[in-house]
Formats: sequence, C-alpha cells, structure tokens
Amino acid sequence: MKTLSKKTLSKSFNHWFYGNLTCFSQEHMQTFGYMLSMLPVIKELYDTNEERTQKLKTYSTFFNTEPQVGSVVVGITTGMEEARANGEDVDDETINGIRAGLMGPLAGIGDSLVVGTLLPILLGIALGLSGGGSPLGAIFYILVWNIGMYFLMRFMYFKGYELGGKAVEVLVGEKANAIRESIIMLGTMVIGGVTASWINITTSFKMLNSEGGVIVDLQKTLDDVYPSLLSAVFVLICWYLLSKKRMSPLLVMLILVAVAFVGVLVGFFDPGLSY
Repeated sequence: MKTLSKKTLSKSFNHWFYGNLTCFSQEHMQTFGYMLSMLPVIKELYDTNEERTQKLKTYSTFFNTEPQVGSVVVGITTGMEEARANGEDVDDETINGIRAGLMGPLAGIGDSLVVGTLLPILLGIALGLSGGGSPLGAIFYILVWNIGMYFLMRFMYFKGYELGGKAVEVLVGEKANAIRESIIMLGTMVIGGVTASWINITTSFKMLNSEGGVIVDLQKTLDDVYPSLLSAVFVLICWYLLSKKRMSPLLVMLILVAVAFVGVLVGFFDPGLSY
C-alpha cells in the first residue's frame, strides 16, 4: 500500500502556499500553481514518467478559488490521488468534478472571511499602529498576515487530506450555505465599520457677507443634519462605480484624485497645506 510521506505532504503544501498564483493568467488562473503543488505527490506515488505525466494532466484543467481557504481542495485531491494509486475507483472525472464543485462555494467563504473580514480588521489595527510614521503597523501586518495564513492554509490542507472525498458534504451542504451567508453579513458589517473609522471627507466651503462674516458654513450645516454625510456619499459613489459600472479600482482612484484636485482649486476642499 502506497502512503504519502509527511515530507512529501509538507512539500506539496509549501508549493501551494508560495506558488498558488504561479504563471497566473486570465486563461488559467491558479491551474499551474495547482499542478506545482501536486507534482511531489505524483512523483512519490507513481514510478514511471509516463504514469506521472498522465496523472499530472488531471490537474491541467482550469482552477480558481480563494487560495487560503481553497487549500482544502488541494488536500482533498491529494488524498484522492493517494487512493487512486492504491487501486481505488477514483478517476480523472471524479477528481475534476470535486475540484470544479468546490471552487465556487470556497471562493464565497474565503472572500467573505479572509478578504471581507480578516483583512480589513488587520489593516485597521496596522493603520492605528502607524500613527506618526511608525513602522510598527507595517511590521505587525506583515508578520500576522504571513504567519497566520501559513498555519491556516496548512490546517486546511491537511484537514482536506484526512477527509478526502468526505469533505465535499461538509463544504457544500446546507450548513455550509448558512455559515457562508453569516460570514458575508459579518464581512459587510466589518467593512462598514472600517469605512466609518478611516474615511473622513469634509468641505471648507463657506458663504460670506460683504463684511467677511460667515453666513453659511456648509460643513457645520451638514453635520447638524447628517454627520459624515460627504464620507458616506463618496463611499456609495465608489461602490456604485465598482459594482454597477464595473470600473477598475485604478480608474476609480483616478476619478477621486481628479475630484479632489478640482475641489481644492475651487475652494470646496481644503487640504490644510501651507506654502
């Protein structure tokens, strides 16, 4: 009976950890990173180059998911590949069916949990530690993110390897859907909280009388009616451009720069700079 060594499993995981976006393109996405992680597994389980080439082709089909939580898929197929090498009824279609079936659900979980919840929290803490130009924020983020993700991905990979095909029911069943919806809601709340904490847009526009006295202080008026109204408006505009108009983040940032530039020129915004 063929059993993968711990050294091979660790090597396979490490290949996925640092190489999941290897040769990334719109056509292949994470396909080659997946093949890279399966390479040591195939080498240990099969003796001839012909067998290895044939089995490795199984993983040449398109693959793309959230790479941190998606580590579990690599672990699952590693376990299935081991079972196939031992003569169990596992073929290319079965393996690729599981890969394709898990891509979407895991992307939803991972994007909500990691990108939508964990990243904003870590960045919020890092920004707080970066006050006054302190490097602590950057050091905190780099260490916590990389160390935390390494152990999370490693846990997911080996858990997938242990479960094999049984993991599918856990990951795409009704309970998983409920968990995914809860995580999406939590992620939305976290992003809203980070937005309210770190975005602060105000106007310096004031109407003066002939004697130079202030008739209308627009920012004060807005604060009396709806505090942080301009910040909320700008966030909603960015969401609209990104979500509904499908603009790229770079284009949206350029639009914001242009708005800020014109706003300063006409006196609507005051950056507080002195020359």
